[in-house]
Amino acid sequence: MTEKTGYTIEVENLTKRYGDLVAVDDISFTVSTGEVFALLGPNGAGKTTTVEIINTIRTPTSGTVTLLGMDVTKKKLDIVRRIGVLPQGFNSFDRITVRETLQYYSRLFSCRNTDIAGLIELVNLEDKANEQYKNLSGGLRQRLGIAIALVNDPEVVFLDEPTTGLDPRARREVWEVLQGLKQKGKTVFLTTHYMEEAELLADTVAIISKGKIIAMDSPAKLIENTTNYLVLTLLSADDNVIEIIRTMGFEPVLDNDKDIKTRVEHIDDVQKILSALKEAGAFYLGLDVRKPNLEEVFLKLTGAAFHNGHVVEREAV
Repeated sequence: MTEKTGYTIEVENLTKRYGDLVAVDDISFTVSTGEVFALLGPNGAGKTTTVEIINTIRTPTSGTVTLLGMDVTKKKLDIVRRIGVLPQGFNSFDRITVRETLQYYSRLFSCRNTDIAGLIELVNLEDKANEQYKNLSGGLRQRLGIAIALVNDPEVVFLDEPTTGLDPRARREVWEVLQGLKQKGKTVFLTTHYMEEAELLADTVAIISKGKIIAMDSPAKLIENTTNYLVLTLLSADDNVIEIIRTMGFEPVLDNDKDIKTRVEHIDDVQKILSALKEAGAFYLGLDVRKPNLEEVFLKLTGAAFHNGHVVEREAV
């Protein structure tokens, strides 16, 4: 953190080009010490490029990035000693155990005082300490990867898509580990395309789309400032429910769980829809009415879509 500004990370007018492709397009933001900062966006939006520039892996085309008070293009050796990184698609050695893996990386990074037992406890791997890496599930491997990123007791931890490809239970177990990092006072820079993950973990969310940051605030404020409607969800509804709702002037959507979601302006609209469905004899298993979540904000701001649980950019028409 710089005493002058109070920020751990400062990004100013950052741009990264690959030939004619502009991967990151003149973005600026700051990250405060001790917060979880989530960079949220579809695949290909510029998340990984941005984080790799900040943690010194890539060089910017233009703009400046300051990390822990140091220019990332000039102080790489000083910076890497004070940060931890879990790259996307982390992997390790098949035939060494969890404990041996952490011992290996501790020696690799010249960390003489690493608390191996403490790291294993932090990521909840005590009962797997003597298990070989090849026998670990995806969720356990990610938890080990986070422990590896912490062997040098870093001030800032970069986690690039840490729960991609995990099942819901394993994802939540990783979330518990990340919440533990926050409690220890680490600054965590998280990239993700999972809305629930960002909403649960992050103090600040920046939404990036096509290389540009289009919104940034706390999850609660993004929701409050961006949406002014309710979401009606009908569980396991009849096939004709969508058509009935559509003829009333609303825009129902069938989600990945086969439930029907509809935006409504007022609670009176909910009663009108339910009355129409009852009159038509339409069946649904249950219903839910609530304020929007971060997913709704994201879809509204980016025009993105979901495919197999991932957020993707919609093609221009």
